[in-house]
Amino acid sequence: MQDKEYEKGLYVTEQDLERLEPILASAHQKNGHEKENLRRLNEDLERARVVDARHIPADVVAMNSMVHVVDADSGEEMTFTLVFPEAADFSQGRISVLAPIGSAVLGYRTGDVVEWKVPAGTRRLKIVRVLGQPGT
Repeated sequence: MQDKEYEKGLYVTEQDLERLEPILASAHQKNGHEKENLRRLNEDLERARVVDARHIPADVVAMNSMVHVVDADSGEEMTFTLVFPEAADFSQGRISVLAPIGSAVLGYRTGDVVEWKVPAGTRRLKIVRVLGQPGT
């Protein structure tokens, strides 16, 4: 497939969706912020285009992608790897897909600005670069 076929929209790989579905199914057992993050993630995944991992554009944030972002308001920069909950370790730069920032960036592309609610208002991050996806 040519990359121009992937111009707009949210993407998820078949493999990532398969691993995320049981996590999403457990949302009713969660409380507060985690439940809200799962709800948002589920909504995003319901409208995402599901593609084989071999065909996902290189600039799309997939699970286990290393991502460089900048806070659209403060200019603060951060690089992290988006991981499944059991692999999360903030001190090692591994952010869970269930964390607000993790669920916000999954499936979006370089150049996209993602938003989510925080107690102090709305946080906005621009995805500057996807530095690597699994297998790349």
